[in-house]
Amino acid sequence: MSLAAVSDPTISDLLTVIITTSPTPSAPSTELISAILSSFRNHCRSLLSCRVIVVFDTYDRISSHARLKKGQVTPEGARTFNLYKENVKVLLLRELGGADHAQGLRRGQGEAEFGYSGVEANSIPLQTLQTADNQITFIEPSQRLGFGLAVRSALRLTETPFVWVQQHDWPLVSDIPVESLLNVMRLTESDESKPVKYVCLPSVRLLSYADSAHVVEFPMLKTFTASLKRDFATESGTSIPLTPMFFWHDKPHLASTDHYLSRIFPTRLSMLRGGFIEDTVGQRARNQMKDGNWVKWATWLYYPDNGSRLCLRHLRGRTWEGAEKESVKKAAWMERNVKQTVN
Repeated sequence: MSLAAVSDPTISDLLTVIITTSPTPSAPSTELISAILSSFRNHCRSLLSCRVIVVFDTYDRISSHARLKKGQVTPEGARTFNLYKENVKVLLLRELGGADHAQGLRRGQGEAEFGYSGVEANSIPLQTLQTADNQITFIEPSQRLGFGLAVRSALRLTETPFVWVQQHDWPLVSDIPVESLLNVMRLTESDESKPVKYVCLPSVRLLSYADSAHVVEFPMLKTFTASLKRDFATESGTSIPLTPMFFWHDKPHLASTDHYLSRIFPTRLSMLRGGFIEDTVGQRARNQMKDGNWVKWATWLYYPDNGSRLCLRHLRGRTWEGAEKESVKKAAWMERNVKQTVN
């Protein structure tokens, strides 16, 4: 849908939520995804009305020991991941789409190409499932993609000008004024000196970012911060505090769809299979920013309370086994400590 034909676009006209998920020790439980949805309800409810694209990235091989970042799972991990995918579909169709959406999902196909085009193996088939109204889309690759190609696969199906990229283990812990953030992004689209094309949300490590060693130890970044850090005014009169971010993080963020595709994925050579954006393009972007080319990337950090307010919590999906198992582990750890103290 063209925004030119929409006099007052709603958030669902503007934004698509992309959720990436993959094998996790808590499978087949949907606790991770449920935690994300719960955080949306509590801190950014309007996200629940947006279109959602879920990418079920898979594993590369089965082994006796799991190494999830390398795409390696145990036989039990492989079994539970298949159950997990079905459970997540049921959850999202129920929570976001309603009972009618579970019927008549449309099937589709696609591919995720990467690397040199002359190698036949450098293309992974994708299967898609989509509700009749395009409100919910599931993407299932036949082989592991990695976070970067998973995001690109979802971006290619996105029809809105902006995306919210959400990893499965980073729930919100503070209110996010997403409509106001989108308004700032739209108002600055033609601003050549301070466009807002990407907004990351602050985790623990990003608190007080503007005064951190990531910034102040680099003269160019310190200068950018002094000139760009500000409260942006929205059309409704509210203020949105942002500080320039000198990196492209994978953790939850808002971004322009076109900017994402042109800056992060300009060609099939931009991202290898299994790659993470922050480990590859993110590093190159930071180096360019340190050399003075920040505006090319136009990356910002949401900065409420002058950088002191936390907005994200990391559940560590590669090791988290679910609330019940984590409680048992904690109780056992406390019991061992008590015994050691007594002895």
